[in-house]
Amino acid sequence: MRLTYAVHILAGSLGLLFGYVALYATKGGTRHRTSGRLFVYAMLTMAAFGGMIALVRDIAPAINIPAALLTSYLAITALTTVRPPAAGGRWLDVAAMLVALAVGVTMLTFGFEALANDGKRNGMPAFPFFMFGVVGTLGSVGDIRMIRSGALRGARRLARHLWRMCFALFIAALSFSVQLAKMIPTPARIPALLALPMLAVLVTMAYWLWRVRVKGSLRGIVGVGAPQTASSTG
Repeated sequence: MRLTYAVHILAGSLGLLFGYVALYATKGGTRHRTSGRLFVYAMLTMAAFGGMIALVRDIAPAINIPAALLTSYLAITALTTVRPPAAGGRWLDVAAMLVALAVGVTMLTFGFEALANDGKRNGMPAFPFFMFGVVGTLGSVGDIRMIRSGALRGARRLARHLWRMCFALFIAALSFSVQLAKMIPTPARIPALLALPMLAVLVTMAYWLWRVRVKGSLRGIVGVGAPQTASSTG
């Protein structure tokens, strides 16, 4: 189990490193694409081992296992949005949508259960349940719309990629900040500094979504174009 923890921590650390590089590198450039792929691989490894630890060691499985599934879902669908699989794209889209929907509905249910039980469910506050529930539900709704309409292009395609990659990074940053807070004595904790990694992701995500979806500006984004295939993941 020590090896499992080591791999989980190492993958999470690499995921944060690659994620922030991709976040601030020139969008569509070589550094962005390479760090983005490495970020996805690191996130999948971190999520797999984190889910295993939560299941085997019974460490808040009601929140950690859905979080691992949601992180994997976001990373995979963000990648396939800009790099569609050669075959089987439709089945992957449907499977991902079902996972997101299941996580979303389950987390929202747990959130309402927490509210009905003095704000907590098995010691966990309602907020993380609602946060993951809303993200999972919104993700599944976006998947359904994409499956019905076909391949995404231009701003819609970039927006889908951006928010999914960014929220996967946000989950990793949230986990990092929570664990770091546990290691710092209470008198020495500075909440603003602990929140900085998460705020950086959210602010940057909001800026790029505003640029792409509201302002409609693709300036500074390299290699913008339609997907290479007609897969619904495009």
